[in-house]
Amino acid sequence: MGLRVNKAVISGTGLYTPPATISNEELVEAFNAFVELHNSRHSDEISRGEMDALSPSSAEFIEKASGIKRRHVIDREGILDPERMCPRIPERSNDEPSVQCEMAVIACNEALEQAGKSVEDVDAVIVACSNMQRAYPAVAVEVQQALGINGFAYDMNVACSSATFGIQAAVNAVETGTARAVLVVSPEICSGHLNFRDRDSHFIFGDACTAVLVERDSLVAEGKGFDVVGTRLKTQFSNNIRNNFGFLNRADESGIGQPDKLFIQQGRKVFKEVSPMVAETIQGHLASLSLSPEDLKRMWLHQANLNMNQLIARRVLGRDATTDEAPVILDEYANTSSAGSVIAFHKHKADLVSGDLGILCSFGAGYSIGSVLVRRR
Repeated sequence: MGLRVNKAVISGTGLYTPPATISNEELVEAFNAFVELHNSRHSDEISRGEMDALSPSSAEFIEKASGIKRRHVIDREGILDPERMCPRIPERSNDEPSVQCEMAVIACNEALEQAGKSVEDVDAVIVACSNMQRAYPAVAVEVQQALGINGFAYDMNVACSSATFGIQAAVNAVETGTARAVLVVSPEICSGHLNFRDRDSHFIFGDACTAVLVERDSLVAEGKGFDVVGTRLKTQFSNNIRNNFGFLNRADESGIGQPDKLFIQQGRKVFKEVSPMVAETIQGHLASLSLSPEDLKRMWLHQANLNMNQLIARRVLGRDATTDEAPVILDEYANTSSAGSVIAFHKHKADLVSGDLGILCSFGAGYSIGSVLVRRR
């Protein structure tokens, strides 16, 4: 590890929000139409006890279980087609920019504009998200080329914690002098790996892309941005959130089309096991810096489930958090995997004043937890 001679600052954030939206009511209407079709087509098997009948869903169930009211998606028509239940995202030629690259460029440009910087000021790009649309060349290198950045780039995947892990990597690069500034971008097309035929999870995800510019403090104007006070990462293996889609699927044709080639989870176990781990990680991170929960002005938590976030905040603070202390965006965006906590940060940071402390914390499959403590400059 090189000598750390610099301090890192988050100087700008950006967000790309797909214009198409799907409300809970629209999603339920399509899902229930699929359920009716399925039960009708398999009525004989169901009557003989060879297959279970599928149960309908409801908008009330979705909001109570998750806090989600609607989601933004790249394509809504394919998702709402009971015969398809999957977004339509046509494959592009190798000479065209990828969908993730297009999303990333929009978010990155906003982050650069917010920071008052240009691509000439940036040395690296990290694309950090739960799924890349291809194995190689790295999407990050494509984004680097599209932006016109002279430096280096790479992809990384830590599922829902990808963005915070990416920020930690960017902080390391800035602190050690490897880069003056790094763009961490998270183009999440979660609708592409969601099983819209699964009642327990068909409502969970939405699509979005965030970007965070991490810079050397000496290059950021006084009073602008957020000092990165410290980062903390934690992983612990678990099968309770899993997606088995990968390049080896073609080597065993018998497994193609199985539900585990898309997002699957054991939600109750995840809730029970991850919530205390996250609270303990945040508390331990604060304690290691001689800080206490009372020092926090805001917590930008991973936007996966409202009940989970409320429990984590309660464990950290010792009381219920206000929506000002732990802002919520999942009612509009649903779970956007690694982008969620950054969306909350992007939308709910402007009112903080110099000296205010806040923490970005994401958590998910792995299990993985990423914590980034920041102070308003």
